Amino acid sequence: MRILVFQHAVSEHPGSFRDVMAREGHTMQAVELDEGEAIPPLDGFDMLLVMGGPMDVWETGKHPWLHEEMAVIGGWVKAGKPYLGLCFGHQLLAQACGGHVALMEGRPEVGIAQVPLVADPIFAGVPELCTCFQWHGAEVKRLPEGAVLLASSEACPIQAFRLGDSAYGLQFHMELTHTTAAEWGALPEYAAALERVRGPGSLPAIQAEVAENYAALNAAADRIFSNFLRIAEGALAAA
Repeated sequence: MRILVFQHAVSEHPGSFRDVMAREGHTMQAVELDEGEAIPPLDGFDMLLVMGGPMDVWETGKHPWLHEEMAVIGGWVKAGKPYLGLCFGHQLLAQACGGHVALMEGRPEVGIAQVPLVADPIFAGVPELCTCFQWHGAEVKRLPEGAVLLASSEACPIQAFRLGDSAYGLQFHMELTHTTAAEWGALPEYAAALERVRGPGSLPAIQAEVAENYAALNAAADRIFSNFLRIAEGALAAA
């Protein structure tokens, strides 16, 4: 498959998902939307992977390209094409398809978390309590019509959902590499959220938590993304 990737910060890339793509013979083309790169013609792409970012879905005045991005996402999903969104990509899916995203009522969620999952093909073979990584201050408040809730936690009631048969949003991350926490900690918006939650100078502690849980994060990333690729292949074959 040819995978189109929307990125919103140079350090918010597919991470360990790239290893799965290479292993299974898929190719990707990344578009750095925050740097003004244009969305290419969609013909010839089989699935859309939308990554995280430091902006919010309502910041269309500051980031006018969000209008086009959400229009593309809405049309893509309406056409029944495979979609996977992580963190900001999860929120964009909800907003583009009739849901609603806003700031979390509590403090931002930052660090390693254990999220309980609902049975779904994308989570096949993943522990019911999934080890994942969080770094967000906004959340999906209302799901699009017809969406199925797939994961919830006390801190964030909508952690994952499916829309149709092959469009998924995951608020949490598993795609980390060994350098991800340091790279994200260098982004001013993320650094501010980290300090609000964990206090000044807490990045080394976050890096240590990621290192301690890296094997579980990487295993979940491999399984979830491999599962999604099977779902995408099935959707394309049925189209």
